[in-house]
Amino acid sequence: MSKRLKFFLGHLLISVIIALAALALVFFVWYPSPLAKAAGVTHIFLMLLVIDVILGPLLGLLVYKEGKKTLKMDLTVIILIQIAALSYGLYSIAQARPVWIAFNNDRFELVRNNELKTENITHAQPQYQKPTWLQPQYVAVKQSLDPQEQQIEQMSAMLNGISLAQYPERYISLDQAKTQIQSQVRDLSQLKQWNDEEIIQAVFSQYPQANGWLPLETYGLAMVVLVNKESASIIKIVDLRPWQ
Repeated sequence: MSKRLKFFLGHLLISVIIALAALALVFFVWYPSPLAKAAGVTHIFLMLLVIDVILGPLLGLLVYKEGKKTLKMDLTVIILIQIAALSYGLYSIAQARPVWIAFNNDRFELVRNNELKTENITHAQPQYQKPTWLQPQYVAVKQSLDPQEQQIEQMSAMLNGISLAQYPERYISLDQAKTQIQSQVRDLSQLKQWNDEEIIQAVFSQYPQANGWLPLETYGLAMVVLVNKESASIIKIVDLRPWQ
């Protein structure tokens, strides 16, 4: 086997190992299923893999020529570009990773790391001041006790495009919002308006403890959070549509 082919296979193997590690990080830690689909990160990551696994080793194969004076420099440049592209891509994906799934008024909202409003972060409870680097965590948004003020906040959020779910100082535990969650849980039959009945049955056969649901509003594809109404416990996020 020629040195050129050995280098290509070695380069390809290392690239594949790194790509698999990145894949595990993105799809099992930052964007656990089905959040990757909801966030639309899959196609971005696939582009990243094309650069890392295919273009890098192929460019190395093309420039490799035994005895070439600039061979080491050429290969170094290719590998550095490959590392830089992967690092920048992972950095961008990490910045947009979902960190909180916040129950806000009548639904859950997926909150990205780069959407958080941290001007008053010191006013947030300690456990909500630093976003997680692991799977997104569930929280609830504390609502105003004054109905008029609550309406003003909701109108302001609609006009400004900034949700209360983006302010960590408003976070409380789900247990503290149990009564509100129970009052907003929707009947399973409502899902038939926007989903195929066979798909609904297939999903709920996997989660028999779920007897209600709430919408999950995302920055991509909206999904459904299955809940148990009696305990107000979260069962699973599933790939069903809560609206059209």
